[in-house]
Amino acid sequence: MKIPAIKKLVENYTLEELMAAEAAIVDEQQLAIEVEGEDEGEQLTHVLAAVWILNEMEDNGTEFKAALRQYTQKVRTSIS
Repeated sequence: MKIPAIKKLVENYTLEELMAAEAAIVDEQQLAIEVEGEDEGEQLTHVLAAVWILNEMEDNGTEFKAALRQYTQKVRTSIS
């Protein structure tokens, strides 16, 4: 998971575009947007993170940095 790649997705794409990218990755289709990542797994991780962050920002009015922090804390908690 690379924070700059997630930030780029949040800043440049809509929720709909990101959800379409998620579906394309899962279906092993060509992506309509540029998603950084060494493989499809990392690309999917970046897209899912960006979707979660955008939803948090829209639903709760959370600033990007706070939403990103919440997401990374969720990931750390699920790993440990």
